[in-house]
Amino acid sequence: MAHNNTVFAQVLKLVPRHEFESLARKHKSGRMSRSMTRWGQFVAMGMAQLTGRCSLRDIVSNLAAQSGKLYHLGVGVVTRSSLARVNAEKPWELYEELHGRLLGRCQAKAPGHGYRFKAKLFSVDSTTVDLCLSVFPWAKFRRTKGAVKVHVGVDHAGYLPTFVRVTNGKTSDIAAARALTLPKGSIVAADRAYVDFAWVASLISEGIHLVTRLKRGIKYRVVETRVVNAKRGVTSDETIELTSAKGRKQCPHRLRRVGYHDRKTKKDYVFLTTHFGLSARTISDIYKSRWQVELFFKWIKQNLKVKRFVGTSRNAVLTQVWIAMCMYLILSYIQFTNRIAWSPSEILRLLQLNLFERRPLRELLGSGNESPPDPSSQLTIKFAWS
Repeated sequence: MAHNNTVFAQVLKLVPRHEFESLARKHKSGRMSRSMTRWGQFVAMGMAQLTGRCSLRDIVSNLAAQSGKLYHLGVGVVTRSSLARVNAEKPWELYEELHGRLLGRCQAKAPGHGYRFKAKLFSVDSTTVDLCLSVFPWAKFRRTKGAVKVHVGVDHAGYLPTFVRVTNGKTSDIAAARALTLPKGSIVAADRAYVDFAWVASLISEGIHLVTRLKRGIKYRVVETRVVNAKRGVTSDETIELTSAKGRKQCPHRLRRVGYHDRKTKKDYVFLTTHFGLSARTISDIYKSRWQVELFFKWIKQNLKVKRFVGTSRNAVLTQVWIAMCMYLILSYIQFTNRIAWSPSEILRLLQLNLFERRPLRELLGSGNESPPDPSSQLTIKFAWS
């Protein structure tokens, strides 16, 4: 009978060991731990993300139950104290750079964004993760609350978290947006919190297009009015100029105002964009697709561990968040390379039940055309044979 590594070992093949060790040496700090390596930390915390472990004790107990299968993962005995120490002391920047390496591999396999235009399309937004101020005193947000903010730019080609930044809860969305490095010619969709005309002007100068909602109270005058197709829901398509002294100073460029009526919700929307080459309906569709970044936040909060942390230091929190992002990319890569129609949630659910089973990953995923097995039925079979 052919020998197979565990499903978990096959999942981790996306992270070549020699490449990881090179990054570990680059992000070295303090004395090397004899009982816990950075690879051991990644395996332990990665397993915690994939299986939903909520505490150090839970992680260590789960690994101990699989002690006979850890050798082929390159991991020795993991203790709670050593894992806590590495999480608290070893630089989280290792996993930020690992995220970049994984992202490049995922982008090479990702499908397109579904629009006819070839420009890259991103959606940017942030989510706030509440923390207990007495336990996380470094994350002060309000007088009695603590929080961190996760700012993300999602690439619509595969819905990948391309730009990720974790800040304190007080950092504004626009402050994080100014630090983004977007490719020239790309389109970025954002909500009204990102309407800052100095930033808009900087995007125009860099050849980047913005699609957002028009804030109320902004003073402008209409320079040109174009004919619209009311049957497609478009109510107006205008070229405008800002008329306030501050607006003219920060953004002397002409902008585009698009009105749209959603027949399903019976609501009217007014969009602001710097792109004049796309149809008015495409502009409205781009803003509507911005909802994908909200779905991304919902998914990681429901399926990965970015709300409950196993360490209380800033380094431990950032380590856990970045490893969660790495695990999301690994799941996406599995989805892209196996060309299956399952969602990341369905893939994750299947992996959770078979992570330490010795069987080919491709066989486990099957053709991907059928629905994934029901977890309850798999659990029933396991108990019946135990």
